[in-house]
Amino acid sequence: MPSSTPAPSGSSRCRAAERALAALGDQWSSTLAPGRILLIGCLRQGLRLTRDHRLGLGWLAEAAWAYVGDSVWEPLAPPAPDEPATSGILTAADALVELLSALARRQHEHRERTAERLTAVIGTGLLPDDLTEMATYYLAKAQRDLGRSDASRTGMQYVAAGGGRLAPAARRGLAHLGRLAGDFPTALDTARTLGWEGRHHRVLGDIWWTQGAMDPATAAYEAARAEAEQRGIAGERATPQAQLAFVTAFTDPTRADDEIDLAHHLLSGLDLRATTLTTKIATLIRDAGTTADLDARAHLLRTEISVGGLASAEATLELGLAFHHAILGADDALDAALARLEELTQGGDYAYYTDIVYFMADRPLPTRPGPPALWLDGEDVTRNRWRSLVTARRGAAR
Repeated sequence: MPSSTPAPSGSSRCRAAERALAALGDQWSSTLAPGRILLIGCLRQGLRLTRDHRLGLGWLAEAAWAYVGDSVWEPLAPPAPDEPATSGILTAADALVELLSALARRQHEHRERTAERLTAVIGTGLLPDDLTEMATYYLAKAQRDLGRSDASRTGMQYVAAGGGRLAPAARRGLAHLGRLAGDFPTALDTARTLGWEGRHHRVLGDIWWTQGAMDPATAAYEAARAEAEQRGIAGERATPQAQLAFVTAFTDPTRADDEIDLAHHLLSGLDLRATTLTTKIATLIRDAGTTADLDARAHLLRTEISVGGLASAEATLELGLAFHHAILGADDALDAALARLEELTQGGDYAYYTDIVYFMADRPLPTRPGPPALWLDGEDVTRNRWRSLVTARRGAAR
């Protein structure tokens, strides 16, 4: 027999949703040091309520910043609405759902798809200014990964000039872009101004290893990991650890074993594609000059990298493979790796990687278009460092 109780009206449902959303916000904000499980649970439920009932963002904006701050990237997209409305991004809640979903999914999607989704979110104009800057910053990161440095620089400059929460990260992005272009003095000067918020130690490590200066790079990555541990930032702790594994793979394969194991441990439960790939490249470099299957392993990893659209990882893989062939004195294989690297860097970003290969092989640099790399200690010192890494591994492999 049908119930005589009337169905709740639309306004009643909306008021109930508002009360439920407020209760979730109170639960999250009133808990002393709320953990990730509580944050993710409140975000998922709150995003669904806000989206389905066209509510204001309220506490969800601050929770979105907490989600991004740990660099863990659990999937966040709430279930599909019970009553699907017109498709598309129609409200601020829709835009926030799409923004956070794009950031989480970028660990599994090609960076081109990430850039498309973030561009669409920004184009709606529905998000408040601080969340629009969040979308702009991560769009600039995706553009950098895709090799679109000019567009990335524009986005990073916009966020840095805004002085918001991601301004230090955007300044770090500008330092990275300087490094990509081979302007190491400018990158170094910028890195020294970044502080913890701009991950200064990690950026310094990224600069020093390109110079073949592995000891200061190692010290910088160790300091970066220690700072992240002190602040309890799981994703940031794993990233310099992967870079530490990468650097020690060139200098000390025995130590690299331990650093790679720790990187895998710190990555457990995290969803960081680029950092995971760095660890896998470190494993190849650790084995350089000592195994016959490195080319086959590199081929599989090359395929995995291409799926994510990570131009930087592609170039770094080829650099590691060139290290292997330089150790073996395999000139034909080295030429092939060099040709792939030159094709990957023809736009200008990472062009200095080809210089490093010439240094490894003790070959003279060819004349090429574009500005030369500005090595911090000059070309001769940098050449000798990289060549010494090859000869040291060659001697150890005998």
